[in-house]
Amino acid sequence: MDSSADGAVTDLASLVGSIDIYLFDQLLRGRIPAGSAVFDAGCGQGRNLVFFLRAGYDVRAVDPDPDAIRAVRALARTLAPRLPASNFRAEPVEANGFPDRSADVVISSAVLHFARDEAHFRAMLDGTWRLVRPGGVLFCRLASTIGMEDRFTPLGKGRFHLPDGSERFLVDEQRLMALTGELGGELMDPLKTTVVQDRRCMTTWVVRRSRTFSGSGRPGRRGVNPLRSPSNSRCRSRSGSGRRF
Repeated sequence: MDSSADGAVTDLASLVGSIDIYLFDQLLRGRIPAGSAVFDAGCGQGRNLVFFLRAGYDVRAVDPDPDAIRAVRALARTLAPRLPASNFRAEPVEANGFPDRSADVVISSAVLHFARDEAHFRAMLDGTWRLVRPGGVLFCRLASTIGMEDRFTPLGKGRFHLPDGSERFLVDEQRLMALTGELGGELMDPLKTTVVQDRRCMTTWVVRRSRTFSGSGRPGRRGVNPLRSPSNSRCRSRSGSGRRF
C-alpha cells in the first residue's frame, strides 16, 4: 500500500484489480483516455475491468460462461451502478450481439488461444475486431510459439501441446503480422513476447484500426503495410511461477 501527500492510503490492488500488466502499461502510457468505450471480449470474472468500472469508463463485456457474467454484473453493481446489466452478456465472442464499431478499446486477454481450430480462431478474432471503431485499438494477449519455436508438439488444426502440459491454439510472428495487414490495422507497439521458462510464451499484440478501413477485411488506400512495423521484441521471464494462461 501507498501513502499519499494528504495521508490517505491507497491500496493499488483494490484500485486496479488483477489487471494484465501489459494492459496496465497501455493505461500508464495514456492509450486508453478517460471516458473511452471499453469492451472486454472474453472477460472471465472481470480481472481486467476493475479500474475501468471504478474510473467511469463506458464498459461492456461478453463471456460464454454465465457464472462469469454473473460475477462481472455483481462487480459492476458495486463499482459502476450506473451501467445496465445488459452491458454484460453471456455470449460467445464469435457470435456476440453488440453492434459493429462500438468500442474505442477492445480487450482480448488470454482468449484466442482457446480456439478449437483455425476456423474457430478466425471466427473469434473477427467477432472481436468488428467491435473496434475506426481509429480504435485492439489489445490482445495470446499464446504463441515466439521464442520457444522448437518446444511445442503439434496436435493438428493449429493446436499444440505445451511444455506446461496444456494444449493451446498457437500463432507465430509471421501470422500476427499477416493478420495485422488483413484486418486493415497497424501495430501500435512491436510484438512483445514473454517467455515463461520451460512453460509457454505469451505475446502482446496491440493493433490500431485504420480510419480508412474499407469494411471488407482489407485496408483502405492509405492502409499501413505491417511489414514496415517495428520488429518483434522478446521479454524473457526466468520464473516458472505465476498465473497460468
